[in-house]
Amino acid sequence: MNEAHPDSPPGELLPPPQRLFPLVRHLSYISTPALYRSALTPNQITAISLVFGLLAAWLFQYSGPEATLTGAAFFIAGYVLDNCDGEIARLKNLASDFGKRFDTFVDWIVHGALFIALGAGISARTEESFWLWCGVIAAVGGTVNYAIDCLRDSGITIGGGEGSFVEDGPEDSSTDRSIYVSRVIRTDFCFIVLALALADSLWILLPTGALGAQAYWMLQFVKGFRRHHV
Repeated sequence: MNEAHPDSPPGELLPPPQRLFPLVRHLSYISTPALYRSALTPNQITAISLVFGLLAAWLFQYSGPEATLTGAAFFIAGYVLDNCDGEIARLKNLASDFGKRFDTFVDWIVHGALFIALGAGISARTEESFWLWCGVIAAVGGTVNYAIDCLRDSGITIGGGEGSFVEDGPEDSSTDRSIYVSRVIRTDFCFIVLALALADSLWILLPTGALGAQAYWMLQFVKGFRRHHV
């Protein structure tokens, strides 16, 4: 790894995004240089992203544009920081197994909290338990995904998985393409949340999340825990 000076301009720290998606990388490209010059460690940045994510989940319990839009802003901030922590870890040569596991843990906690809080809030307002169950099912699907990630990171493979990677784009198979698209959607999920908050339609996340979370872990299972990066 080439060492970058703390006062280096953004272009000397990391290359600019080469593709439009994921969108969050354009924001992290702007944010990473400032964080690089700070005293924050990658794990501390991950912890701050956890705080932002939990604040967003708490706000999504409430109705009204002020709460939902503020929650969406916190959620985006958390996503940007979640992308920056890995970039900072690589730039400062501080990558660690704990940091990787902590980052995965934070993703699981934040998304589980978001779906459960959103489901609880809508259920309380509509007096229909359907929404809470959707949130719980989405969180359970996320938990299965988290378990698969933990097993995969422990070196366990199933279904003939070889631990291969798709770094910049999907492979030829339809399953690889499906996983790649799913990864892009997950990476830019914060912008979907913002769009739905602006449209006062966050309820859409609950049934789609309940189904999507199950579909995603099934795709990962079929591919034998293969890693797919975007």
